[in-house]
Amino acid sequence: MKENKVYLRIIIAISIAIPLVVAILLYSPLDLGLSGDWIKALPKLNALLNSTTSVLLILALIAIRKRKVSLHKKLMLSCLVLGTLFLVSYVVYHSNSTSVIFGDSNKDGILSADELLKVGALRTIYVFTLLSHIGLSFVVVPFVLLAFYFALTDQITRHKKIVKFTFPVWLYVSVTGVIVYLLISPYYL
Repeated sequence: MKENKVYLRIIIAISIAIPLVVAILLYSPLDLGLSGDWIKALPKLNALLNSTTSVLLILALIAIRKRKVSLHKKLMLSCLVLGTLFLVSYVVYHSNSTSVIFGDSNKDGILSADELLKVGALRTIYVFTLLSHIGLSFVVVPFVLLAFYFALTDQITRHKKIVKFTFPVWLYVSVTGVIVYLLISPYYL
């Protein structure tokens, strides 16, 4: 029981630290000084990481339903690694690049009335998808970590209960990450 409390505190600390560190790195004047074409390629990499995570999450669900526990574990661990790589890539990109504005077709950093008119309701869909993606990505972190903890400590009943919520949210976050990329990609510099 005491060991549970230690791990739960670690999970809580990580769940709080991730959004704080991301916010500090994204919104502080800190410039990592990185540049080059590889930085510009990171949004594509992020979309690939999210796409792969989505596929692996679905394969992991299929594996566990077929009672292939070992395969399920490997697939889920892969998802966790991909999520971590995504987070690092996301922070590196956004710490070294100016934000892209959805609808800014002339890429001047300003969304004019004409540009807004051209994108119309698609901008609302984009903003809703982006905000739900970001919000749920922070919400799902402690649940993912708890699900892993319960699985690794053989608390399978608790694991099953939490993944009923965690799985669809994690899948939503990874799928909407790809959708956000597809919607914003025409506006990258």
